[in-house]
Amino acid sequence: MKKKIIIWFLFLLILNVQSINAEEKFWSLKNEKVNVRYGHGKTHSIKYIYRKINLPVKQIDKKENWIRIIDLRNNTGWIHISQLKSSISIIILENKILFNKPSNYSRPKARLEEGRLLVIKKCDENWCKITTDNYSGWVEVKNVWGSTK
Repeated sequence: MKKKIIIWFLFLLILNVQSINAEEKFWSLKNEKVNVRYGHGKTHSIKYIYRKINLPVKQIDKKENWIRIIDLRNNTGWIHISQLKSSISIIILENKILFNKPSNYSRPKARLEEGRLLVIKKCDENWCKITTDNYSGWVEVKNVWGSTK
């Protein structure tokens, strides 16, 4: 009986460690126009087309050189890896203030609306230096879609 309990304990421990190590992988679109397909291969029909460079998408599967993604609006499909780059962008899920320095006590520069795409330059703890349109500065990176790592 003890042996079975120990085996179950080890099995559950291994599952828990695997889920901790299973980190979400985000990508950004490399080009202004990216085809999303129904399946992993050029023989599959185009499902829809993204027209937003740097848009962050989350990887949910991978087959050979094809990545199955999901976006902020729960759209899914397959994109060839040549159309993706390591994530360098986020979308804010709430209105935020863009600051001159990484501090709430710094001089505010602009108010950013929910849903805005921000390109990350670098990150320090809970803050990232970003650019968006004509603005550059620091935002606190909580409640965002994408990865800051």
